Amino acid sequence: MASTSAAHTHLSEHEIWWRDHYNFLKEKGYTLRRRYSPDWVPSWTNTDKAPIDCEDGIRSPHYRLLDARRTHDGARVSLKSIVVSRHPFEIEIGRYFCSSPCSEDPANHCVPIYDVLEVPTDDDLAILVMPLLRDATDPFFDTVGEVVDCVYQLFEGLRFMHRHHVAHRDCMQLNILMDGSMFIDAWHPSEQFMSEDLRRPAKHRTRMQSPPRYYYIDFGISRKYEASNTNPLEDPIFGGDKEVPEFKEDNFKPRNPFPTDVWYLGHAIQETFLDRYSGVEFLSGLVSDMTHSDPAQRPNMDEVFSRFRVLRQGFSNWKLRSRVTHDEERSIFRFLAHWARRIQYIVRGIPPTHTSLS
Repeated sequence: MASTSAAHTHLSEHEIWWRDHYNFLKEKGYTLRRRYSPDWVPSWTNTDKAPIDCEDGIRSPHYRLLDARRTHDGARVSLKSIVVSRHPFEIEIGRYFCSSPCSEDPANHCVPIYDVLEVPTDDDLAILVMPLLRDATDPFFDTVGEVVDCVYQLFEGLRFMHRHHVAHRDCMQLNILMDGSMFIDAWHPSEQFMSEDLRRPAKHRTRMQSPPRYYYIDFGISRKYEASNTNPLEDPIFGGDKEVPEFKEDNFKPRNPFPTDVWYLGHAIQETFLDRYSGVEFLSGLVSDMTHSDPAQRPNMDEVFSRFRVLRQGFSNWKLRSRVTHDEERSIFRFLAHWARRIQYIVRGIPPTHTSLS
């Protein structure tokens, strides 16, 4: 039998850190996948299987993120290690949104923090425990109603943050995730289109059948301000999206981060929908205003949300059921499959959108 020391040559440097904290996390009630157990022996040992075909052969793609199972109920969670001195407000802001009354507000789309673990080997490290979420753009959107539900939640969520005087400062495409409501199969955390055991594509319903909830993650550079501070100024700090026009114009001039948030979200919607789908042209006017090169000319999130609600009210059910088409899905088969679903949903009385107009 292969030795565990030989097995661990398959781990990357950051995976070794998680392996070294396997027992600590288990004591705290969280079990990592077998790949990260100190006793792990690769399942492909003495077989003809390739590591890439085995559940425990897939490396984690993230440096500071890993999945786990919560021991007491088996729920899958996400673990994020943070350097507290580098991101001193992430825990504070996360806990604020997880506390009453924020936690009870349906407009709150900030990722919940279930637990904060102090790392015994380093006083400057902490591990945040959150729900396991997934890429919000996969699988592809199918209808106008599905796009409306997503955009509505994103506008609602950022408006909620801003009303609580919190600027996210990095609400770009990769920091928007969704829960697994539409998935029949549990997915593999490192290969999200595959089932957890890596044996088949993960089965799922459509967003119309099982609407997901969308979340903002990563409050590492976020800030909370006093209500009296109506024009906070911060030195520019580049998040994941490097195209912010005011930062490119002058990356030393302090800026109000709230209009920059509006740009980030507008650009995320541009990249997610307008650049990749047909049938979403109704978003273009509002997104254009959100991404105006002059921060003073952008609408605030109250205005964005109000304008989108008016836009949504003008859509008939037929419009909401109409198809949106991703660049990679232009085929007659996809077209016919959409119409088969469309007729089925009408017959079954499945609503075209789950967005409330009240």
